[in-house]
Amino acid sequence: MTLLAIALLAAGTYAFRVAGPVLRHRLRIPERLQRLLTAAAAVLLVALVATAALTEGHGFAGPARPAGVLVAGVLALRRAPFPLVVIAAAVTTAVLRLCGVP
Repeated sequence: MTLLAIALLAAGTYAFRVAGPVLRHRLRIPERLQRLLTAAAAVLLVALVATAALTEGHGFAGPARPAGVLVAGVLALRRAPFPLVVIAAAVTTAVLRLCGVP
């Protein structure tokens, strides 16, 4: 049953990936809908980041993790190299937890 579900999800994902190039010239999406879909994707990404940054299990993750995400966000906005962003976020969170901040 699990392998069947994985195979169906893989086939569906592949179909979605192929549908873009195949249907690109057959379907016309209005400009307004394109902007709306772009904004919706950004909102979804922000919601996922917020959920991952602020929660652990069923509760609040503590201030150390959101502080690390904040540092990563600031560095990303300043266009820092990705490895530096990840390392700075991890170091910030680790130092705060080492100092006793949950």
